[in-house]
Amino acid sequence: MFSGQEKLHMGKNTMRLLCTSLSLIMICWLAEGTLSKTDAKKGATKKLKEKMLHSDKNVQDRGLVVVDPKAKDIILEHRSYCSKKMKERHFSGDVLGYITPWNSHGYDIAKIFGNKFTLISPVWLQVKRRGKERFQFTGLHDADKGWMKGVRKTSKNIKIVPRILFDGWTYQDFESVFGSEDEIEELSKNVVLLAKNENFDGFVVEVWSQLGNQKQTELIHLLIHLSEALREAQLKLILVIPPAVAAGTNQPGMFTKKEFDQLASAIDSFSLMTYDYSTPQRPGPNSPLPWVRACVQVLDPDSKWRNKILLGLNFYGMDYSALGASGEPILGSRSFSIKIY
Repeated sequence: MFSGQEKLHMGKNTMRLLCTSLSLIMICWLAEGTLSKTDAKKGATKKLKEKMLHSDKNVQDRGLVVVDPKAKDIILEHRSYCSKKMKERHFSGDVLGYITPWNSHGYDIAKIFGNKFTLISPVWLQVKRRGKERFQFTGLHDADKGWMKGVRKTSKNIKIVPRILFDGWTYQDFESVFGSEDEIEELSKNVVLLAKNENFDGFVVEVWSQLGNQKQTELIHLLIHLSEALREAQLKLILVIPPAVAAGTNQPGMFTKKEFDQLASAIDSFSLMTYDYSTPQRPGPNSPLPWVRACVQVLDPDSKWRNKILLGLNFYGMDYSALGASGEPILGSRSFSIKIY
């Protein structure tokens, strides 16, 4: 995750290609950079310096937003941002950034560039079902109240909406809740109470993919009820949804226009997972633009709800030659560990 993640940058030209009314979710995979010092072929040692100070110019004025960036420019400039423009927004829609456990630097990014975002989602929480009308929330030990206070001090309008997983739920757990309005009411009441007690502004809910294509009508009923309870308490619900077009095919995904239309008026925003397109068995781009565009257009061909679609933009690559069946992500630390020949 930031999305950001972030994992927290924006591509202005890319957004124009998709739709100016399309909201943006940032997926962050940031890491510290290192450089290799040796050149085995030439026997010479070369090292490119990294610019550590802030710049008075933004990346456009520095000529860094180009189709074919040079390695030396990336290494020199990747830590330098324009301090004069760090609070300015260039996108009018919602921007959601995920703070992930594998990248603690995201906590700093959220405070430094807080004004760039409208929603920040730390990956903290799980909800477990412990029996009839009994629910337990775990992960609260990760909730950092001091950090939350610092983020809100930086940006007065930002909303902190932790991601919450339906952790350890069996098919029977879902069936029991779906079949009982009392269970749905109790779950909704507990979620609202959690937000108020912990000073959250709502939640990013990740549950849709757990049931595949089963029990969709019942799940929609649960989500609408949960969203209404949160909205009544002036809290937000953002739903994580899988791609509308199955990767590598032209077939519908697990979440289609039918489900989108039923939920669009009730859910505040949809976090669309337009990344991880390729696999080790089918290596290729992580988020090919034609597929990303199709996933949006299939859900909302008439652009009625585009402002609710938070487009997932990955800022990581995948190395499918790595050991392991699933490959491994290429993060910042590997991107900047290069040899200069």
